[in-house]
Amino acid sequence: MTNQIRANSVLPARREDIELHTADGLTLVGELARPLDRDPVATLVCLHPLPTHGGMMDSHVFRKAAWRLPALAGVAVLRFNTRGTSSVRGTSEGAFSSAVDEKFDVAAAIEYAEFADLPNIWLLGWSFGTDLTLMHGLDPAVAGAILLSPPLRFSAPEHLAAWAESGKPVTALVPEFDDYLRPDAAVERFKAVPQAEVVGVPGAKHLWVGDAETVLDEIVRRVAPDVPVPLPREWDGPMESGDMNAYADRTVAAFSDVPVPKPLG
Repeated sequence: MTNQIRANSVLPARREDIELHTADGLTLVGELARPLDRDPVATLVCLHPLPTHGGMMDSHVFRKAAWRLPALAGVAVLRFNTRGTSSVRGTSEGAFSSAVDEKFDVAAAIEYAEFADLPNIWLLGWSFGTDLTLMHGLDPAVAGAILLSPPLRFSAPEHLAAWAESGKPVTALVPEFDDYLRPDAAVERFKAVPQAEVVGVPGAKHLWVGDAETVLDEIVRRVAPDVPVPLPREWDGPMESGDMNAYADRTVAAFSDVPVPKPLG
């Protein structure tokens, strides 16, 4: 029986709760979702939005990536809570560090993916997670980076310069109506990275509400180019439904009510 893939659709995958161990002694909680019946063709290591504004490993684009991409695209999805961040999965040890000590979190996630023999590792950052990607994600094991709604708030010119020198692919998906950095401005800022591809997404906003399918298609287009896109919107096979009530109060971050932290120093 063929069913439409909806926001709460959970397609088959090998899912396991994982723990990451940082060099400064913290334990972080996460999940790894792999294809059920084949080896993955690529791996996404997800770095979530600001935890001070509701960002977590279950932020909706990452949740949908983990629920769909192993089955639809053969892509493994590793997502986790950075230090001090809570979700249904649990709370990671430590405290938010304004993108400073989070360097240990990024390193631990990449190391886990390496030790698990996951192939073709890409960093997928969203908002604050794009700053973590640019600042701390330039690792020999990383094939490239995809940036969702990059504010370029914590990252600095030297981080862009390092990615430029690496030559590794960088794609920035920038909403037309982003709260912090819109497509024209992003094109100018990312001129510092000659190989960077800036993709403006018409009608989209910072949180990608209503645009998750577009985002997932663009991700797969880069990390698994042999997979046809757009991805299927229907599924002919077993499918479960996730409990959306568990995420309802965390879906949209209240940017207007809480000051965005400033970079330290």
